[in-house]
Amino acid sequence: MVRARQVRKSFGALQVLQGVDLEVQRGEVVCLIGASGSGKSTLLRCINHLESLDGGRIWVDGQVVGYELRGGRLHEKSSAGICRDRTQTGMVFQHFNLFAHMTVLENVMLAPRTVLRQRPAEILPRALALLERVGLADKAKAYPRQLSGGQQQRVAIARALCMEPKLMLFDEPTSALDPELVGDVLQVMRDLAASGMTMIVVTHEMGFAREVADRVVFMHGGQIVEQGPPAQLLGDPQHERTRAFLSAVR
Repeated sequence: MVRARQVRKSFGALQVLQGVDLEVQRGEVVCLIGASGSGKSTLLRCINHLESLDGGRIWVDGQVVGYELRGGRLHEKSSAGICRDRTQTGMVFQHFNLFAHMTVLENVMLAPRTVLRQRPAEILPRALALLERVGLADKAKAYPRQLSGGQQQRVAIARALCMEPKLMLFDEPTSALDPELVGDVLQVMRDLAASGMTMIVVTHEMGFAREVADRVVFMHGGQIVEQGPPAQLLGDPQHERTRAFLSAVR
């Protein structure tokens, strides 16, 4: 579903990604772990072309993301072309980014209506079913300010799913939540993984990674240092940097 080859990204003099190679199979759940500044979130943003690449290529479902070949060279697509690429990928951020002046239901229905030009009557049953799926069917007419942080994040997940994506990206979706609100969000993500959705999750929740991930990828200094099944990487890491990181977070 995802293939990254020699992906490089810098911000000024700071090289954040240094030739990253990654493959994610259809239906696989991959958790990216590592210290802040290791490049995890930047890699996620590159997969969705929220950041342009300085080198390398990324494919989602066989299509190059954000670029097209013209005259034997890669050129960045138009804004409309990039938008079309993003319709295949749902993304959930640390902060919920819900529109405060819209109800929960209006937030969930917005992207299919404005990006895909679908009719409200076509979207409504799907949006209501997704709110039911994330346990918020009774909050459809509420406004974001009336919800807890955990509830807002579950609305954000429903909003992303309403576009019917092939791939879901999660950028530390529980890091902005109070500890008692984390469980409900992680349960929605567990259920989504169990349904067969392809997921890449940047997380510091080692318990979630151990339980749900098919593969854990440890990043350091803009590179993938080590990857493997959760039991192996979290239980018996081979690289000294992985061992040091896991010792610190435990």
